[in-house]
Amino acid sequence: MSMSFEHTTLGQRVLFGTGQAAEHLTAELDRLGATRPMVIAGELERALAEQATAKITPALWWDEVIQHVPVEVAERARAAAARESVDVVVSVGGGSTTGLAKAIALTTGLPVIAVPTTYAGSEATDVWGLTEDRTKTTGTDPNVLPATVVYDAELSKTLPVGLSVASGLNGMAHCVDSLWAPRTDPINQALALEGARALARSLRGIVADADDMDAREQALYGCYLAAVSFAGAGSGLHHKICHVLGGTFDLPHAQTHATVLPYVLELNAPAVPELAGRLATALGGEPSTDDAAGAAVAALRELYDAVQAPSRLADYGFTTDGIGEAVGRIVAAAPASNPVPVTKQNITGLLCAALTGDRATVTV
Repeated sequence: MSMSFEHTTLGQRVLFGTGQAAEHLTAELDRLGATRPMVIAGELERALAEQATAKITPALWWDEVIQHVPVEVAERARAAAARESVDVVVSVGGGSTTGLAKAIALTTGLPVIAVPTTYAGSEATDVWGLTEDRTKTTGTDPNVLPATVVYDAELSKTLPVGLSVASGLNGMAHCVDSLWAPRTDPINQALALEGARALARSLRGIVADADDMDAREQALYGCYLAAVSFAGAGSGLHHKICHVLGGTFDLPHAQTHATVLPYVLELNAPAVPELAGRLATALGGEPSTDDAAGAAVAALRELYDAVQAPSRLADYGFTTDGIGEAVGRIVAAAPASNPVPVTKQNITGLLCAALTGDRATVTV
C-alpha cells in the first residue's frame, strides 16, 4: 500500500533526567540569555517550584493558577510580566500552569520553559486554550510552544496515586484521539501507540508502588509521546467533548478526560478496526481478528479496572440538566473527519453513559 501524507514536526528542546531539573533549568536560561524569569506555580506546587528553581533568582513569582485559564487571569498575568520586564516564563506544574504560561506567550512572544509535574502533556504542543463566558476557545500558535521542556520524575513523586492515574489517562486520551484526529498520519499514529504502551505500563507500576521511579519516568516519556502525536494530529472528538465539559461546566480537566475516553473509543473503534487492533496490542490486550474494536475497548477497560480509574462524570459535578446544552455544543464543534458521524443521538447516549459509568454499548 502506498503512503501519501504531510507531517510537521514541532521544534522543541527536551531535557530529561531524574533529579536534574534545577541544573537543566539553569542551563536553559543561560542558553536563552534570559535573566528575568517569571515563575508560574500554584500554591500546591510552590515547594516543587522552589526545588526546580533552586539555582536561579526569579524576577517574579506568580501563583494565581486556575484550570481552563480564564481570560481575566491571563490578562492579570500578562500585565504583571510587563511590569517586571520579564524575559522568559517558567511554568512548574500541570496543564493549567502550562496553559497560563502559553496564554502569556500568545500575546507577548516570551519564550516558555515548561517543567511538568503531572502527565498532562500540554508542554509539548502549540495548542492554547482560554475560557470566557462559559466557553473554552482553543487554537494553535507557534508562539505558545514551550522552547524547552524539562522533565524530572522527582517532581512527580508527590502527585497522589489517584491524580497520577487521572493525569496519565489524560495523556492516554491524547494517544487515542491522535489515531483518527483531523490531521493524523502514520507518524502520529506510531507515536500515539508507543505512548499508549508506555502509559499503560507506567500507570500499573505507579498504582503498585507510588515510589517506583522507573514507572514515573515511563509515564513522563509516554505523556510526551502522546502530546507530540496530538500536536501533529490535531484535536479529535474526545477533546472537543472534554473542552465543552471543562469550559462550560467547569469539570476538572484530567478526571473528565479519563472518564470520557472509554466511551469515545467504544463509539469510534468499530469504524477503524486496523487501528483498534494495534491499540489493543499496545495496551497489552489480546488482538482479535474477529472483533478488533471489542479487543481495544476490553483492553482499555481492563486497564481502568486495574488502576481504579475515574468512571462517572456525576462524581465531578455534571448532571442530567447539562446534557442538552453539552450535546448542542459538542455536535457543533465535532470534527467532520471523525470515523463515525457525530449526531445528537450518539453524543447524548455517550454523555448519559459517562454520567453514570454505564458500560452498556454506546449507540452509533
